[in-house]
Amino acid sequence: MFASCLKYVSWDFCVPPVAMASGTALIYDEEMTTHKLLWSDPVCDIEVPERLSSSYEQLKRYHLVERCVHVPAREGSEEEILLVHSSEHLEVAKSTQTMNEEELRRVSGNYDAFFFHPNTYRCARLAVGATLQLVDAVMSGKVCNGMALVRPPGHHSQRNAANGFCLFNNVAIAAEYAKLKYGLQRILIVDWDVHHGQGTQYVFAEDPSVLYFSWHRYEHQEFWPSLKESDYDAVGLGRGKGFNINLPWNKVGMGNSDYLAAFFHVLLPVAFEFDPELVLVSSGYDSGIGDPEGQMNATPEVFAHLTHLLMQLANGKLCVILEGGYHLKSLSESVCMTVKTLLGDPVPQITGEMAPCLSAVESIQNVRAAHKPYWKWLMYEDTSFLQNLSTKSHLLKKPNPNPSTELKITNNDETVKVEKFLELHMKNILFPVPPIKTATTDSKGSAHLLPAPIHLVKEIDKTEIKALVSGFYADLVKEDKTLLSLGSMLAILDKILKKEVCNGIAESPTSSVSVAVALRRSVQFGFQRVLCIFVGDMQIIPNTEDGKILVIHICEKEQSEKTSSKHHIFLNWKKDAEGNDFFSAVLGFILPVAYSYQPNLTVIAVGPNRSLGISGISLLFALLQGLAESRIFAVIEDTDINLMRSIAKALVGASTPHFGVYVPPTQEKVNKIKILRDQFQQEWKMLQCSVKDGISRN
Repeated sequence: MFASCLKYVSWDFCVPPVAMASGTALIYDEEMTTHKLLWSDPVCDIEVPERLSSSYEQLKRYHLVERCVHVPAREGSEEEILLVHSSEHLEVAKSTQTMNEEELRRVSGNYDAFFFHPNTYRCARLAVGATLQLVDAVMSGKVCNGMALVRPPGHHSQRNAANGFCLFNNVAIAAEYAKLKYGLQRILIVDWDVHHGQGTQYVFAEDPSVLYFSWHRYEHQEFWPSLKESDYDAVGLGRGKGFNINLPWNKVGMGNSDYLAAFFHVLLPVAFEFDPELVLVSSGYDSGIGDPEGQMNATPEVFAHLTHLLMQLANGKLCVILEGGYHLKSLSESVCMTVKTLLGDPVPQITGEMAPCLSAVESIQNVRAAHKPYWKWLMYEDTSFLQNLSTKSHLLKKPNPNPSTELKITNNDETVKVEKFLELHMKNILFPVPPIKTATTDSKGSAHLLPAPIHLVKEIDKTEIKALVSGFYADLVKEDKTLLSLGSMLAILDKILKKEVCNGIAESPTSSVSVAVALRRSVQFGFQRVLCIFVGDMQIIPNTEDGKILVIHICEKEQSEKTSSKHHIFLNWKKDAEGNDFFSAVLGFILPVAYSYQPNLTVIAVGPNRSLGISGISLLFALLQGLAESRIFAVIEDTDINLMRSIAKALVGASTPHFGVYVPPTQEKVNKIKILRDQFQQEWKMLQCSVKDGISRN
């Protein structure tokens, strides 16, 4: 960190670092590519060794491998495998090591969509061990997070059976291992593979210590594994009721906005209430564009956004484990987007129309209705089941009962077409990472109290500031104290606008005036969509009529809902004395509006008489970093050093700030959000989470 500071010694200095867990683990062992199909099988021939090697090679091309902490794989022990699987299953797997091809083929035929190779058992043990090595590295504090590139995958395998290319259930074993070794009581498993991880569901169906979330192509039980228990109404059994969440996709073609809507309106609210101590991701990229299995349209950068959102849970303890993904270019680019985000790089701008489709919203509504009895955040939500789904009467096509043969339908020409699209797409969305993450000035002499690595920027000369104000901002700046503070504020802002700095914090005695100047300067600089969030009492209101600025004003004062407009929204909110109930407002309203708007700069101003506690403000900063290529400018009037430290911690991203004790929203607050959602869902379509809201995209 100090080396990067020295390059910019002419204008910044480093605040000394403090000790904390840092780094991203990457686990890869080439031996796992030796597991391969020895005979012709149209169901299994897409599960190739190149899935692993091409992903690793692409990580090297992006220079990501050298930035990660290298953790060696090891073989999982028999005792570890037996945490989930039966001894009979283990013995069958062991016996295949000395079999000839004919014997291997015969044993493989006993299972649905699986093949054995003489080295499969060894590779499967390495996959288990690599996953457990990642858990150990994260839980011990050696790293913050990490990814394990493993084969064979695991989430379909069951206690006594291989299934769907999977021999041992890597993620399920990891969860049991983490509970046993580290005494964890709450583990979240997020399965974004396009197939339902029924094996994982079966393991934890009655276990309230593991919250399992899976979205998957379902098409009313027509798509493999074609199980009734993959639908939204399978919520768990016995004590595990409410801890199994299935979100079925009933049509192909789901895209970025559908995946994000599922996170905003289902997964994240449940996850923050559950408050996991560890997050495990069954990371299948067959839910990405071009994949012959999923036939979905989500582009690689969506996995950066999903990863960023999950990094805000469990104090950042996040383990990503590879599952499926059968279009090699789509797979490898998506893996790279995930690892870049784990490393703390700014998140690329999301692409595509930000509006979930009707079928996605129908599924989201049914999941919310199914889980209303089990989760406090849904207690006062107006949810109901939908029976007559838009896709039920006219399935787009009758899916093949053996979906793996769809590779033959989506031919080589289609594969090449997607490869060319992704080549251009990645060039368009990737951008140089600013050399400096977070900047401030030391105008108040308190910068040394902020967490590292904060970079100190020299203030703009007072003579230059006066010239700027008289030329462009004379109507806004009336007091000398405001004029003097602008040298600090504009020095940081200009570094952000020039993309020399990712984000920054400025103190101001009159935050409302400083923000008005900052917004005008940003638009003058050429930024066409600036999201501005005011927290507290603010009087100066910027011009929002041309749509270049969207204001969300969070304040204690009651505002008539009629005073809100498309680009100027008032959210009346009073902090809860018992904890943080702001999760519902951020996830249910602010994030969906912000993602609908797609800003290229976010400005957050904290003024006097703020209506949020420090934990609520930290949550806002942490989650909004997924937008605008993580460009956030904070203007703080409150001199509370704890507030400044918490905001700085969120912006630096070295570790997750503490968001306080989760408190479910009151009925009054749920109603406030509903009123705003009903008012603005047509303009800001990511707000839609039920069919009665009115859906515009098919």
